[in-house]
Amino acid sequence: MPEYEAILILSFGGPESKEDVIPFLKNVTAGKNIPLERLQEVAAQYDLFDGVSPINQQNRDFISVLEEELRQHDLNQPIYFGNRNWEPFLQDTVNQIVEDGHRKILTFVTSAFGSYSGCRQYQEDIDRAIQNTQVENLTIDKIRLFWNHPKFLSAVASRIETTMKDVPDANRPHTKLLFTAHSIPKAWEKTSPYTSQLLAISNEISQRVAPDLQWDLVYQSRSGPPAVPWLEPDIVDHLDEIDTEKISTVVVVPIGFLSDHMEVKFDLDTQAANHAREIGIQMLRVPTVGLHKTFITMTKELIEEAIEEMKPIAEIGTPWICSPECCAINTKPGARRPNRES
Repeated sequence: MPEYEAILILSFGGPESKEDVIPFLKNVTAGKNIPLERLQEVAAQYDLFDGVSPINQQNRDFISVLEEELRQHDLNQPIYFGNRNWEPFLQDTVNQIVEDGHRKILTFVTSAFGSYSGCRQYQEDIDRAIQNTQVENLTIDKIRLFWNHPKFLSAVASRIETTMKDVPDANRPHTKLLFTAHSIPKAWEKTSPYTSQLLAISNEISQRVAPDLQWDLVYQSRSGPPAVPWLEPDIVDHLDEIDTEKISTVVVVPIGFLSDHMEVKFDLDTQAANHAREIGIQMLRVPTVGLHKTFITMTKELIEEAIEEMKPIAEIGTPWICSPECCAINTKPGARRPNRES
């Protein structure tokens, strides 16, 4: 049985002041030759929130609640927090873990679905951090993808059901569900389970909470060179295609995100919501799972599963165990995304 000495929560990271924004964006886009003018355009979006992304604080809150959940089940490993692109940086956190004397670490990555940026790249980050420490007996194991864990589905369904209470009975026949996730380059689909997983969970949850309603899977937050095809339709473009004679309300489910960070606050609550108002559609946005008790319990169960080497469970499909070949990408210029945070 693995004797994990500590838990690492690994996330994307985000700026926490106006002075942080451009340096953060430069970290995100390192090696991609993104013009400063483009970074300044994105920085203007952060200015709407005083340069502060919610993601770091949301992760700190998540860790605080998770610590209590683990203590209640006699899981007393200390929890560390590291990011890919901003403080606390993963390498600094791993260095601290080593300094504290821990050598066998279990990592929960804040990404539920399989793709290069959502899964494989985090594993590459972990591998690099281990190598940089130059400690021979250091092991950092990544918890499996959890998109089809029963409690993840239950937490998402609960959030939708609460939001649907705001839809009057008379409007329900004219309501549509829109599941949304971060777009990725189409070329990544060849080695990634991303689209199939999103379609499967969207179908399952829609049947649970609103089998009488139509639903679509849409994408958002596309970035990168215009010549590189990305997954479509974009949510804003899709809103323009809706027949407003039949549909007056859309319930937007940010299925691809775990917390209400910038991709949710700006791309959905600002851009998409404003466009919906302009074209006369009521848009209700479902909260992400965030600190939902069922999601916290799921995280605890995933930790127990790894520690006790239990058989992984899945509500739909099969538990996704990454292989050395999965989610590889073409490294030609423009293949990687200069996204903000996810």
